[in-house]
Amino acid sequence: MSSLIFKYQAFDASGKIQQGQLTAESEREALRVLQGRNLTPVKIQPAKGGDSSARKGKISQADVLDFTNGLCTLVEARVPIDKALRLLDGITESAAMRELVLSLLREVKEGKGLAEAMEAHPRVFSKMYINIVRAGEEGGILHELLPDLAEFLETSMRTRQEVIKSMIYPAVLLVTGIVSVVLLLVFVVPQFTIMFEDAGTEIPRSAAFLLTVSEFIQAWGWLFIVLIVAAVLLWKRLDTEPASKLQKDAFLLRLPMLGNLILYRDCAVFARTLGALLGAGIPLIRALRVSREVIGNSLLTSHLKQVEEDVRGGAGLGLSLQKTNSFPVLLHQLVTVGEESGRTSDILLRTAVQFDNTVRNQMSSLVAALQPALILFLAIAVGGITITMLSAVFSMNTVEF
Repeated sequence: MSSLIFKYQAFDASGKIQQGQLTAESEREALRVLQGRNLTPVKIQPAKGGDSSARKGKISQADVLDFTNGLCTLVEARVPIDKALRLLDGITESAAMRELVLSLLREVKEGKGLAEAMEAHPRVFSKMYINIVRAGEEGGILHELLPDLAEFLETSMRTRQEVIKSMIYPAVLLVTGIVSVVLLLVFVVPQFTIMFEDAGTEIPRSAAFLLTVSEFIQAWGWLFIVLIVAAVLLWKRLDTEPASKLQKDAFLLRLPMLGNLILYRDCAVFARTLGALLGAGIPLIRALRVSREVIGNSLLTSHLKQVEEDVRGGAGLGLSLQKTNSFPVLLHQLVTVGEESGRTSDILLRTAVQFDNTVRNQMSSLVAALQPALILFLAIAVGGITITMLSAVFSMNTVEF
C-alpha cells in the first residue's frame, strides 16, 4: 500500500530537537514510529509536497463508481473497512482517487466511521451517498446497501452519458454551420468587392447586403465574442443570488420542450435518491431533506421544502406532492399507491426508471428534430451566400456582354 509522508519535530533522549520526515499510513502510526525511536513528538503534519499531483487531480464519476463497486465486493466478503480501503488503494489507477482512499483510511484508522470520513469530501461524495453509508454502518447492513448504491450511481452516470452523447452530433452541426458562414463572410465574400469595383457595374441588392454584413463582421466581429462571454457570465451570475436563481430556474421550467425535459430529469433524480434512502432505512423527513438538496432547480427545491413541512405536519407524501402542482401527476399518484401498500421505496425507484426513459425519449425526439433543422440551416446559409454572390457575378457578365 502507498504511504503518506509526514514532517515531524521531536525531542531525543538528550533533550535536543530533531526534525525530519517519515512515511506512515496515518498520523497515529507516525506517532508510534517516533516513540519507537525514543523520540518525544512535538509536531507531526503531512508533508505538503507529498503526492501533489494527486491533490491537483480531478475525481470523476467513473472513479467514484469504481471505488463503490470495489468497496461493495470487499464488504460483501466481510473484509473490515480499514483493510478494504488498504486493498482499494493498491488497485486504484487514478492518482487522485488513491489520495482520497489514503485520506479515508487515515481517518478510519484514527477511529472515525467511514461516513464521517467521507463528509470531509463533499465534492466527491454526495449527501445521499454519505447518508446511505451511515445507515449501513449504524445498522450493520452496509453489505446490503452498497450494491443498491453502486447500481444507483451506475444508472445516474449512464443516463447522463446518454444525454451528452445524443447532443454531440447536433452541437457539431451547429458549430460547423456557424464557422462555415463566418469563413465565407470574412474570407470569400470580400474577394467579390474588387471584382465589382473593377467592372464598374451596379451591385445587386442581395450581394450588396452580404458585402455590408461581411464588412461589419470584419470591423466589429469581436463584439460578438464579447457579447457571448458577457451573456455566459451574466447567466452564471444569476446563480449567486437566491432571488435571481429562482427566477432563472422558473424561466427554464417554462420553456416549451426544454422545461419538460428539466422537470422529468430532476424528478428522476429526486425519486431515485428518495427511494434509495428509504430503502436504506432512513426516516422519511431526513430522506426528504437530503433528496431535495440533490435537485438542481431551486424552484422545485422550494416546493420540496413545503412538501417536507407538510409531511412533518402529518400529511401524506403523495398528497403533499400533489398540493404543489409542480410535479408530474404520475409521481404523486404512484407515491400515494406506494404509501398505501407500504412499498414506497420500490415504487419510487421504478418511477425514477420511468422518468429516465421519458427523458431519453424526449431527448431522442429533440435530437431527431434538431438534426434535419441544423442541416437545413447549414444548407440554406452556405448555399444562399454562394448562390447570391455567383448570381451577382453572372449578372455582371451579362451586362458587359
